[in-house]
Amino acid sequence: MGRAVVEEGVARGWKVSVFNRGTHEAPEGAAVLRGDRTAPDGLAELRNGEWDVVVDTWSWAPAAVRDAAELLSGRAGSYAYISSRSVYEYPVAVGADESAPLVEGSPDDADYHDRASDYARVKAGGELAAVRAFGDRALLARAGLILGPYENIGRLPWWLNRIAQGGPVLAPGPAELKLQLIDVRDLAAWTLDAAARQVGGAFNVTSPVGHTTMRELLEACVRATGSDARLRWADPDPILAAGVQPWQDLPVWVPPGDLYEFLHRTNVDKVIGEGLRCRPVEETVADTWAWLRSIGGEAPQRPDRPAVGLDPEVERSLLSGAA
Repeated sequence: MGRAVVEEGVARGWKVSVFNRGTHEAPEGAAVLRGDRTAPDGLAELRNGEWDVVVDTWSWAPAAVRDAAELLSGRAGSYAYISSRSVYEYPVAVGADESAPLVEGSPDDADYHDRASDYARVKAGGELAAVRAFGDRALLARAGLILGPYENIGRLPWWLNRIAQGGPVLAPGPAELKLQLIDVRDLAAWTLDAAARQVGGAFNVTSPVGHTTMRELLEACVRATGSDARLRWADPDPILAAGVQPWQDLPVWVPPGDLYEFLHRTNVDKVIGEGLRCRPVEETVADTWAWLRSIGGEAPQRPDRPAVGLDPEVERSLLSGAA
Protein backbone atom coordinates (compact mmCIF):
# COMPACT_ATOMS: atom_id res chain seq x y z
CA MET A 1 0.00 0.00 0.00
CA GLY A 2 2.80 2.42 0.82
CA ARG A 3 4.36 2.16 -2.60
CA ALA A 4 0.99 2.60 -4.31
CA VAL A 5 0.32 5.77 -2.32
CA VAL A 6 3.72 7.23 -3.17
CA GLU A 7 3.44 6.39 -6.87
CA GLU A 8 -0.05 7.88 -7.03
CA GLY A 9 1.06 11.07 -5.30
CA VAL A 10 4.09 11.49 -7.55
CA ALA A 11 1.97 10.85 -10.65
CA ARG A 12 -0.32 13.69 -9.57
CA GLY A 13 2.62 16.05 -9.39
CA TRP A 14 2.45 16.31 -5.60
CA LYS A 15 5.55 16.85 -3.49
CA VAL A 16 5.87 13.50 -1.74
CA SER A 17 8.06 12.57 1.23
CA VAL A 18 8.71 8.98 2.27
CA PHE A 19 9.63 8.18 5.87
CA ASN A 20 11.09 4.71 6.51
CA ARG A 21 14.15 2.80 7.69
CA GLY A 22 15.65 2.47 4.22
CA THR A 23 14.89 -1.23 3.75
CA HIS A 24 12.78 -0.44 0.67
CA GLU A 25 13.78 1.74 -2.24
CA ALA A 26 11.59 4.82 -2.59
CA PRO A 27 9.89 5.35 -5.96
CA GLU A 28 11.54 7.94 -8.19
CA GLY A 29 10.38 11.47 -7.53
CA ALA A 30 9.87 11.11 -3.77
CA ALA A 31 11.96 12.81 -1.12
CA VAL A 32 13.39 10.40 1.43
CA LEU A 33 13.38 10.83 5.21
CA ARG A 34 15.03 8.15 7.32
CA GLY A 35 14.08 6.90 10.75
CA ASP A 36 12.88 3.96 12.82
CA ARG A 37 9.60 4.75 14.51
CA THR A 38 10.15 1.99 17.10
CA ALA A 39 13.51 3.38 18.26
CA PRO A 40 14.22 6.16 20.77
CA ASP A 41 14.30 9.47 18.92
CA GLY A 42 13.44 7.53 15.75
CA LEU A 43 11.11 10.28 14.51
CA ALA A 44 13.75 13.03 14.53
CA GLU A 45 13.45 13.57 10.76
CA LEU A 46 9.79 14.51 11.21
CA ARG A 47 10.35 17.27 13.74
CA ASN A 48 10.44 19.93 11.04
CA GLY A 49 8.30 20.50 7.99
CA GLU A 50 4.61 20.71 7.13
CA TRP A 51 2.41 18.40 5.07
CA ASP A 52 -1.11 18.62 3.71
CA VAL A 53 -1.69 14.86 3.98
CA VAL A 54 -0.05 12.10 5.99
CA VAL A 55 -0.73 8.46 5.08
CA ASP A 56 0.24 5.90 7.71
CA THR A 57 0.26 2.21 6.71
CA TRP A 58 1.60 0.88 10.04
CA SER A 59 0.25 -2.54 11.05
CA TRP A 60 1.94 -3.21 14.37
CA ALA A 61 2.15 -1.62 17.83
CA PRO A 62 -0.27 1.34 18.00
CA ALA A 63 2.15 3.44 20.05
CA ALA A 64 4.09 4.07 16.84
CA VAL A 65 0.98 5.62 15.29
CA ARG A 66 0.39 7.60 18.49
CA ASP A 67 3.89 9.07 18.52
CA ALA A 68 3.88 10.02 14.84
CA ALA A 69 0.38 11.47 14.91
CA GLU A 70 1.05 13.52 18.03
CA LEU A 71 4.28 14.86 16.56
CA LEU A 72 2.59 15.88 13.29
CA SER A 73 -0.82 17.02 14.55
CA GLY A 74 0.01 20.72 14.42
CA ARG A 75 1.86 20.53 11.09
CA ALA A 76 -0.32 18.35 8.92
CA GLY A 77 -3.75 18.91 7.49
CA SER A 78 -5.07 15.35 7.43
CA TYR A 79 -3.95 12.00 8.83
CA ALA A 80 -5.05 8.94 6.87
CA TYR A 81 -4.54 5.67 8.70
CA ILE A 82 -4.79 2.51 6.61
CA SER A 83 -6.75 0.26 8.89
CA SER A 84 -8.64 -2.96 8.23
CA ARG A 85 -12.11 -4.41 8.45
CA SER A 86 -10.58 -6.79 10.97
CA VAL A 87 -11.26 -4.15 13.63
CA TYR A 88 -14.92 -5.20 13.81
CA GLU A 89 -16.09 -7.65 16.45
CA TYR A 90 -16.70 -10.99 14.78
CA PRO A 91 -19.21 -12.07 13.62
CA VAL A 92 -20.50 -8.90 11.96
CA ALA A 93 -24.16 -8.72 11.00
CA VAL A 94 -24.75 -8.77 7.26
CA GLY A 95 -25.35 -5.23 6.07
CA ALA A 96 -23.71 -3.60 9.11
CA ASP A 97 -21.99 -0.32 8.39
CA GLU A 98 -19.04 1.49 9.98
CA SER A 99 -20.95 1.88 13.25
CA ALA A 100 -20.68 -1.86 14.01
CA PRO A 101 -18.96 -2.75 17.32
CA LEU A 102 -15.15 -2.86 17.30
CA VAL A 103 -12.61 -5.01 19.09
CA GLU A 104 -10.83 -3.41 22.02
CA GLY A 105 -7.56 -1.65 21.33
CA SER A 106 -5.28 0.86 23.00
CA PRO A 107 -3.39 3.72 21.33
CA ASP A 108 -0.69 3.27 23.95
CA ASP A 109 0.08 -0.40 23.23
CA ALA A 110 3.84 -0.45 22.68
CA ASP A 111 4.54 -4.17 22.29
CA TYR A 112 6.92 -4.31 19.33
CA HIS A 113 8.01 -7.89 19.92
CA ASP A 114 4.93 -9.88 18.87
CA ARG A 115 3.75 -7.90 15.89
CA ALA A 116 1.44 -10.50 14.36
CA SER A 117 -0.17 -11.64 17.62
CA ASP A 118 -3.43 -9.73 17.25
CA TYR A 119 -3.84 -7.85 14.00
CA ALA A 120 -7.35 -6.65 14.83
CA ARG A 121 -6.32 -5.26 18.20
CA VAL A 122 -3.33 -3.31 16.93
CA LYS A 123 -5.29 -1.86 14.01
CA ALA A 124 -8.03 -0.75 16.41
CA GLY A 125 -5.41 0.86 18.63
CA GLY A 126 -3.89 2.60 15.62
CA GLU A 127 -7.28 4.08 14.78
CA LEU A 128 -7.67 5.40 18.30
CA ALA A 129 -4.20 6.95 18.16
CA ALA A 130 -4.93 8.75 14.90
CA VAL A 131 -8.26 10.08 16.16
CA ARG A 132 -6.80 11.21 19.49
CA ALA A 133 -4.22 13.37 17.72
CA PHE A 134 -6.19 14.58 14.69
CA GLY A 135 -9.84 14.37 15.73
CA ASP A 136 -12.19 14.78 12.79
CA ARG A 137 -9.16 15.25 10.50
CA ALA A 138 -8.32 11.56 10.94
CA LEU A 139 -9.37 9.37 8.02
CA LEU A 140 -9.67 5.67 8.86
CA ALA A 141 -9.56 3.53 5.73
CA ARG A 142 -10.83 0.11 6.82
CA ALA A 143 -9.60 -1.83 3.84
CA GLY A 144 -10.97 -5.15 2.69
CA LEU A 145 -9.03 -7.73 0.67
CA ILE A 146 -6.22 -5.80 -1.06
CA LEU A 147 -4.86 -7.16 -4.35
CA GLY A 148 -2.73 -5.77 -7.15
CA PRO A 149 0.88 -5.14 -8.18
CA TYR A 150 3.57 -5.32 -5.45
CA GLU A 151 1.50 -7.66 -3.29
CA ASN A 152 3.75 -9.22 -0.64
CA ILE A 153 1.19 -11.52 0.97
CA GLY A 154 1.07 -13.86 -2.01
CA ARG A 155 -2.65 -14.36 -2.59
CA LEU A 156 -3.12 -13.32 -6.21
CA PRO A 157 0.51 -14.14 -7.11
CA TRP A 158 -0.04 -17.71 -5.92
CA TRP A 159 -3.10 -18.17 -8.13
CA LEU A 160 -1.33 -16.63 -11.12
CA ASN A 161 1.75 -18.80 -10.74
CA ARG A 162 -0.28 -21.93 -10.14
CA ILE A 163 -2.48 -21.33 -13.18
CA ALA A 164 0.56 -20.44 -15.29
CA GLN A 165 1.80 -24.01 -14.70
CA GLY A 166 -1.18 -25.23 -16.72
CA GLY A 167 -3.07 -28.50 -16.61
CA PRO A 168 -6.02 -29.23 -14.35
CA VAL A 169 -6.35 -26.70 -11.51
CA LEU A 170 -8.51 -27.23 -8.45
CA ALA A 171 -11.01 -24.36 -8.43
CA PRO A 172 -12.94 -24.01 -5.17
CA GLY A 173 -16.63 -23.42 -5.59
CA PRO A 174 -19.27 -22.33 -5.82
CA ALA A 175 -17.97 -20.83 -9.05
CA GLU A 176 -20.42 -17.92 -8.86
CA LEU A 177 -19.43 -17.05 -5.29
CA LYS A 178 -19.46 -13.25 -5.11
CA LEU A 179 -16.25 -11.55 -4.00
CA GLN A 180 -15.32 -8.14 -2.66
CA LEU A 181 -11.78 -6.85 -3.05
CA ILE A 182 -9.93 -3.61 -3.65
CA ASP A 183 -7.12 -2.94 -6.09
CA VAL A 184 -4.33 -1.33 -4.10
CA ARG A 185 -4.14 1.51 -6.63
CA ASP A 186 -7.84 2.30 -6.20
CA LEU A 187 -7.39 2.26 -2.42
CA ALA A 188 -4.43 4.64 -2.73
CA ALA A 189 -6.22 7.03 -5.08
CA TRP A 190 -9.35 7.19 -2.94
CA THR A 191 -7.33 7.71 0.24
CA LEU A 192 -5.42 10.64 -1.25
CA ASP A 193 -8.57 12.18 -2.72
CA ALA A 194 -10.47 11.96 0.56
CA ALA A 195 -7.57 13.08 2.74
CA ALA A 196 -6.88 16.07 0.47
CA ARG A 197 -10.49 17.14 1.06
CA GLN A 198 -9.93 16.59 4.79
CA VAL A 199 -12.64 13.96 4.93
CA GLY A 200 -12.59 12.32 8.33
CA GLY A 201 -14.07 9.28 9.98
CA ALA A 202 -14.14 5.56 9.26
CA PHE A 203 -14.85 3.99 5.87
CA ASN A 204 -15.12 0.39 4.69
CA VAL A 205 -12.88 0.63 1.64
CA THR A 206 -13.54 -2.30 -0.66
CA SER A 207 -15.55 -2.97 -3.79
CA PRO A 208 -19.33 -3.34 -3.89
CA VAL A 209 -20.73 -6.80 -3.21
CA GLY A 210 -20.42 -8.91 -6.35
CA HIS A 211 -17.69 -6.80 -7.91
CA THR A 212 -16.41 -10.13 -9.19
CA THR A 213 -16.81 -13.87 -8.58
CA MET A 214 -14.46 -16.80 -8.05
CA ARG A 215 -15.09 -17.83 -11.65
CA GLU A 216 -14.33 -14.38 -13.04
CA LEU A 217 -11.20 -14.05 -10.92
CA LEU A 218 -9.71 -17.43 -11.88
CA GLU A 219 -10.73 -17.19 -15.52
CA ALA A 220 -9.01 -13.79 -15.64
CA CYS A 221 -5.87 -15.53 -14.33
CA VAL A 222 -6.10 -18.07 -17.16
CA ARG A 223 -6.40 -15.34 -19.77
CA ALA A 224 -3.63 -13.20 -18.27
CA THR A 225 -1.11 -16.04 -18.14
CA GLY A 226 -2.10 -17.53 -21.50
CA SER A 227 -1.69 -21.03 -20.05
CA ASP A 228 -3.56 -24.19 -20.94
CA ALA A 229 -4.92 -24.44 -17.40
CA ARG A 230 -8.29 -26.13 -17.04
CA LEU A 231 -10.31 -25.05 -14.02
CA ARG A 232 -11.86 -28.05 -12.26
CA TRP A 233 -14.60 -26.70 -10.01
CA ALA A 234 -15.18 -28.57 -6.76
CA ASP A 235 -17.77 -28.21 -4.03
CA PRO A 236 -16.55 -26.93 -0.65
CA ASP A 237 -17.31 -30.10 1.33
CA PRO A 238 -14.61 -32.42 -0.09
CA ILE A 239 -12.09 -29.58 -0.01
CA LEU A 240 -12.73 -28.91 3.66
CA ALA A 241 -12.83 -32.64 4.45
CA ALA A 242 -9.28 -32.90 3.09
CA GLY A 243 -8.10 -30.42 5.73
CA VAL A 244 -7.64 -27.53 3.31
CA GLN A 245 -7.72 -24.16 5.06
CA PRO A 246 -9.82 -21.54 3.27
CA TRP A 247 -8.08 -18.19 2.74
CA GLN A 248 -4.69 -19.65 3.62
CA ASP A 249 -4.30 -22.80 1.47
CA LEU A 250 -6.64 -21.50 -1.21
CA PRO A 251 -6.14 -17.72 -1.11
CA VAL A 252 -9.11 -15.35 -1.44
CA TRP A 253 -11.63 -18.22 -1.18
CA VAL A 254 -13.82 -18.98 1.80
CA PRO A 255 -16.92 -21.16 1.54
CA PRO A 256 -20.38 -19.77 2.27
CA GLY A 257 -20.87 -19.16 5.98
CA ASP A 258 -20.17 -16.56 8.67
CA LEU A 259 -16.60 -15.86 7.57
CA TYR A 260 -17.69 -15.46 3.97
CA GLU A 261 -20.40 -13.02 5.03
CA PHE A 262 -17.80 -11.02 6.95
CA LEU A 263 -15.24 -10.91 4.14
CA HIS A 264 -17.41 -10.58 1.06
CA ARG A 265 -20.72 -9.01 2.14
CA THR A 266 -19.45 -5.64 3.36
CA ASN A 267 -21.61 -2.52 3.45
CA VAL A 268 -19.78 0.06 1.30
CA ASP A 269 -22.51 2.67 0.85
CA LYS A 270 -20.48 5.32 2.69
CA VAL A 271 -17.27 4.96 0.68
CA ILE A 272 -19.10 4.73 -2.66
CA GLY A 273 -20.90 7.95 -1.73
CA GLU A 274 -17.49 9.49 -1.05
CA GLY A 275 -16.26 8.68 -4.55
CA LEU A 276 -14.57 5.25 -4.50
CA ARG A 277 -14.18 3.79 -7.98
CA CYS A 278 -13.05 0.21 -8.54
CA ARG A 279 -11.38 -0.97 -11.74
CA PRO A 280 -12.39 -4.29 -13.33
CA VAL A 281 -10.82 -7.39 -11.82
CA GLU A 282 -9.44 -8.24 -15.27
CA GLU A 283 -7.18 -5.20 -15.04
CA THR A 284 -6.02 -6.02 -11.51
CA VAL A 285 -5.12 -9.56 -12.57
CA ALA A 286 -3.38 -8.58 -15.81
CA ASP A 287 -1.30 -5.85 -14.17
CA THR A 288 -0.29 -8.13 -11.29
CA TRP A 289 0.85 -10.78 -13.77
CA ALA A 290 2.83 -8.18 -15.74
CA TRP A 291 4.54 -7.09 -12.51
CA LEU A 292 5.28 -10.70 -11.52
CA ARG A 293 6.91 -11.37 -14.88
CA SER A 294 8.97 -8.19 -14.57
CA ILE A 295 10.55 -9.49 -11.34
CA GLY A 296 11.08 -13.07 -12.49
CA GLY A 297 7.81 -14.54 -11.25
CA GLU A 298 8.66 -14.81 -7.56
CA ALA A 299 6.68 -12.35 -5.44
CA PRO A 300 8.24 -10.88 -2.28
CA GLN A 301 6.92 -12.30 0.98
CA ARG A 302 6.30 -10.35 4.15
CA PRO A 303 8.29 -11.97 6.96
CA ASP A 304 5.44 -11.56 9.45
CA ARG A 305 2.90 -13.47 7.33
CA PRO A 306 2.89 -17.18 6.52
CA ALA A 307 3.21 -18.18 2.88
CA VAL A 308 -0.08 -19.09 1.27
CA GLY A 309 -0.93 -21.81 -1.21
CA LEU A 310 -2.13 -25.39 -1.57
CA ASP A 311 0.19 -28.38 -1.25
CA PRO A 312 0.51 -29.90 -4.75
CA GLU A 313 -0.04 -33.41 -3.38
CA VAL A 314 -3.29 -32.35 -1.73
CA GLU A 315 -4.42 -30.72 -4.96
CA ARG A 316 -3.63 -33.85 -6.98
CA SER A 317 -5.55 -35.99 -4.52
CA LEU A 318 -8.59 -33.74 -4.67
CA LEU A 319 -8.46 -33.58 -8.46
CA SER A 320 -8.26 -37.37 -8.60
CA GLY A 321 -11.24 -37.74 -6.31
CA ALA A 322 -13.25 -35.33 -8.42
CA ALA A 323 -12.47 -37.21 -11.64
